[in-house]
Amino acid sequence: MQDEMRKKLNYAEIAGIFTEYLGLDGSPVAIKLAKSREGIPDGISEIPESVRHCQMATIARKEGKIFYATSERHQCMGGGWALGLKTLSPSLQSGEFYYKLGKFESWAACMRTIGNIPHVHAPGSLDGTTWATVYAPLEKTPFDPHVVLVIAEPRAMLKLAQAILYKTGGRIHSSMSGIQSVCADTVALPYMTGAVNFSMGCDGSRKFSGIADNEMVMGIPGELLPEIAEAIKIVTGAPGSV
Repeated sequence: MQDEMRKKLNYAEIAGIFTEYLGLDGSPVAIKLAKSREGIPDGISEIPESVRHCQMATIARKEGKIFYATSERHQCMGGGWALGLKTLSPSLQSGEFYYKLGKFESWAACMRTIGNIPHVHAPGSLDGTTWATVYAPLEKTPFDPHVVLVIAEPRAMLKLAQAILYKTGGRIHSSMSGIQSVCADTVALPYMTGAVNFSMGCDGSRKFSGIADNEMVMGIPGELLPEIAEAIKIVTGAPGSV
């Protein structure tokens, strides 16, 4: 299978730590951006209906299902573009789409935002590199995830932030714009940069995928999972931890 990590990780154990110590409602979601059909493990079927990426993440998180989705199954143009599956539509590229939704004062403001949205693409190109997105609850994942999504309340995000900084300290600098939170902010950006990213969620993900008003979203590059999981156990039990 393509895109496997050299070091084999115990994803069930890591998922158990996240769920137990952070009090998660549902599973962390393993996501892979497969470059070809050969990158999808045998036995995984394509999702039968066309839905949004954020909805697919919820299906894995709450229903425990494992599946993949090609471009045709991605209902949301913005999400498909951010994940490297689709070409950006003219209405999104010009700023018209978000302007008509009333989210910005001007088309120029829309274009400035769209121009800074993280998206998966080949270096030096605007073209996507993803054949399909693959989803699984982390504890059952049959593939090495490029990114793991965590959807949780602010207190759990606090503990994640402390775990991320436990070894090296410093600051966490998150990037968001209030749109495309589950696709661009917390999958495309961690995938492209290798850094974690927090997001407040967006109108679309809260409306269509069931992200609650009291929940935030975070994307973690798969390579960082072991050290973050180990640190979670320490910071949640540290003196003064709440």
